[in-house]
Formats: sequence, structure tokens, C-alpha cells
Amino acid sequence: MSSNPPNSNNNPAAVNTGGAGGSSPTFSPLYQQIKALITQSLQSGEWKPGELIPSEVELANRFKVSQGTVRKAIDELAAENLVMRKQGKGTFVSTHHEARAHFRFLRLMPDEGVPHYPESKFIEVKRTRAPADVARLLDLKSGDAVIFVKRVQSFDGVPTIVEELWLPGLTFKGLTAERLEEYKGPMYGLFESEFGTRMIRATEKIRAVCATEGDAALLKIAVNTPLLASERVSFTYGDKAVELRRGLYLTERHHYHNELN
Repeated sequence: MSSNPPNSNNNPAAVNTGGAGGSSPTFSPLYQQIKALITQSLQSGEWKPGELIPSEVELANRFKVSQGTVRKAIDELAAENLVMRKQGKGTFVSTHHEARAHFRFLRLMPDEGVPHYPESKFIEVKRTRAPADVARLLDLKSGDAVIFVKRVQSFDGVPTIVEELWLPGLTFKGLTAERLEEYKGPMYGLFESEFGTRMIRATEKIRAVCATEGDAALLKIAVNTPLLASERVSFTYGDKAVELRRGLYLTERHHYHNELN
């Protein structure tokens, strides 16, 4: 992290993002600069997932800005799920091991009963070369090493989700079928704790499809049963793509749930 504090007054500070062509500078409010500096500390691992970060007063002293500026920066980081405020305890780095984080990326909810995490059965885990479409979505070169994972997820013994995951081989070097089988928490928790990779945000496409013969066999349903298909690319800090996940969801007893703010 830079040891030079940003402009210490509360007026928006100019940040020149133009190139050699004399482009006009853009202006970044001071709290956005503080947010960027805090994010750099999160990315570098200065504060680990689940750890308490310094107080607003401490951060204000560190960056030579007002406490209100720091608070506004942390408000945005909390809204983006990068940090989490706990009443009377302080602000903590968000972690995939938090119970409430388990359903941030899993959007399939039961029509009745309490949401809970599914059981996984791994069909295939292998190291292979990235097909062109996968490489493009993960910002890799075609043929780069990737880890391919295929699994079926069941709720209360009923197969409900078929997923295929593609992970950059360099980032997830050492990920094996045995490690996935023995890990009993959400997969993103494993990625965070053992591979230092935290999913920050994702983009997703959803469409309706009919079950193929292979999918139908895995889900124990009739061929051509309607399914919800999703393609999600998940990103870590710095907008780096670190996972492509393609899923097929059986929605006879579940629905896709999202909250729009």
C-alpha cells in the first residue's frame, strides 16, 4: 500500500486517468480514494477474511482524513459485501465461512422449509486445457491449464443441480478430487482458506432449457424436463475472473431467488 496519504481536504481530488493524448482528467471523490486504499489492503492480505479491521478513527489517522470520509468508504465496502459491520464489535473482513455468506452465490431456494446447503457428489475432477470459450471468459489463453469439476448437488437426497466448474490451473494448483470430497463446507470457503481466492462479485446469464439424456440421468428425471440453466463468471479483487460455473437447476421444488436493490 502507498504510504502517501491522499489529498487531506474533503473536496473531490483529481485523479488523471488519461493517456498520452492529453485526455481530460477524471475526478474521484476523496472517500472513493480511501475505499480504494482499504481495498488494496484487503487484496494484499493485510487483513485476512474474518479479521477485524482498524476502527474508523484509526483509519482516519492513518490516511489523514476525517472519520466521516472513512465511514462513507466503509459504507460502500459493506454494501459490496467486502466488509461486514457487527454491532458493538467493529468491522470485519467478509468471509465465505460466515453462515449468511453461504447463500450469497447459491440462489436456489426451497419452495417450502428453511434454506440449507446441498450435499455434493463429484462426478469428475481433472486438470485439462481450457477450451476457447472457457479461456475467453476466464481471460486465459486457449489451451492454458484449468481444473474442471463436475458434480451433482442434492437437497434431502433429491438430485437438484448439475454443475460444471472451470478454474484457472495456476490459481488452484493442488486442488484434487480428494480435497473436494473431504471438505465439508461451501466450496468458496475452501477456495478462500486454502487457495487465498475470495469471490467478490459475479455476472450471470440465465435461460430455460430442456434436460438432455445425460443430464436427465444425473438428475433422475425424464428427458426434456424443463431446467433453469445458468452461466456465471465469478471475480476476485482487481476484477480478475477466477471461476466459470455452468449449472442446471431442477425447479420442481425450488425457485431462483434474488433481491433487487
